[in-house]
Amino acid sequence: MEYNTQRTPLIVPEYGRNVQKMVDYCLTIEDRQKRSEYAKRIVESMKQVNPNGKDSPNYEHKLWDHLFIISDYKLDVDAPYSKPRKEEKDEKPQPLKYKNSDIHFRTYGMFLEQMINKIASMQDGEEKKVLTERVTQELKKAHLQWNINTCDDDVILKHLEILSKGKLKVGEGFQFRTTKELLAKPAKQQKSQTKKKKNVVNNGNNKQK
Repeated sequence: MEYNTQRTPLIVPEYGRNVQKMVDYCLTIEDRQKRSEYAKRIVESMKQVNPNGKDSPNYEHKLWDHLFIISDYKLDVDAPYSKPRKEEKDEKPQPLKYKNSDIHFRTYGMFLEQMINKIASMQDGEEKKVLTERVTQELKKAHLQWNINTCDDDVILKHLEILSKGKLKVGEGFQFRTTKELLAKPAKQQKSQTKKKKNVVNNGNNKQK
């Protein structure tokens, strides 16, 4: 018996080995017209083997592209679409330019940085003071969610200064909430989980009776 590990790897595995064999045979047909007709039969077989995406407008074009790829771009037939270039497949895609490429600290994300910029632009007053303290707590919470083992409060305050360009500082009496408080689940969620645990225990007890 010939195991899959001993066989030649499939170029496009989603169509299976039979389609690969049909393509290999198609390459041996010398008459161009007959070769082209056989290529159309292969595409029809590919539709049956892998019908996913058949409703998309480019579905058949994609099948013909895959047919050429399976042949290692050697197949020369009359096709309804231009033959893809091997160089296109081998080309590395250009890196995407993300809108958040100017994020200073990935730990905090764009949203928190935008909040800090907004608060920094506010006039001095009680509201600005309260919002500054809240966003500082959120910075620590975000930091803990990335790495719960290490979180230096002085580092968080330094990051606040950097992100606000020195415009935001907490008051002298400010105190960070504890790790347990910051990462605590909402009361409603805790209540729901407690209820689920009780149901599991009760169901277990009922089964034992």
